[in-house]
Amino acid sequence: MNFHVMTLFPEMIEQGLNTSITGRAINSNIIRLNCVDIRKYTKDKHGHVDDYPYGGGAGMVMQAQPIYDCYMDIVAKNNIKNPRVVFLTPAGRTFNQQMSRELAKEDDIIFLCGHYEGVDERVIEMIVTDNVSIGDYVLTGGELAAMVMIDSISRNIKGVLNNDISAETESFTTNMLEYPQYTRPEIFMDKKVPEVLLSGHHKNIEKWREEQAYKRTLERRPDLLQD
Repeated sequence: MNFHVMTLFPEMIEQGLNTSITGRAINSNIIRLNCVDIRKYTKDKHGHVDDYPYGGGAGMVMQAQPIYDCYMDIVAKNNIKNPRVVFLTPAGRTFNQQMSRELAKEDDIIFLCGHYEGVDERVIEMIVTDNVSIGDYVLTGGELAAMVMIDSISRNIKGVLNNDISAETESFTTNMLEYPQYTRPEIFMDKKVPEVLLSGHHKNIEKWREEQAYKRTLERRPDLLQD
């Protein structure tokens, strides 16, 4: 699985993902992270990748040319055909577990991280296949959103988690939140682990977990039960 990120801040992506579970997966060659600096492709002698928006307005807009050339270089160097290209934008479809599992089936995903007031619409129309948002709020740039998506997608790739069963039982996998978890000690500040988890009776434990998952979802995210 190859993650290619078009960004103005490649070190931000690399530093964030070369740690913990994703870092181990990168070191084990289960996933590959390829961060590419869009600024290297500008033809402006001062290194600019943005300009004033036509029609006026506040802020600057990222230019189409550096992004397009960056994309074409990634495709050519990695021999990619018909890649999924994800543009991180508040105007996109909301990212969820179902989308995460779907994208995990791809061999290559290219992420476009915007900045400033936006990206020239023409290059979005030319290369982007998926406009995706991680929530109804605005970030400074697309880097954090790309990291969130890569982390989530990676967990669905075989071998990334030490225990692949974990990915099958996590929240949202079955449209319900995950049941409560407990570990040692058995009693902590007068709070005891539920008896059923100490019983060793697997059918009863499974039933309890299903009930707790439903109860938690009903309390915290009833909208999931309506789907």
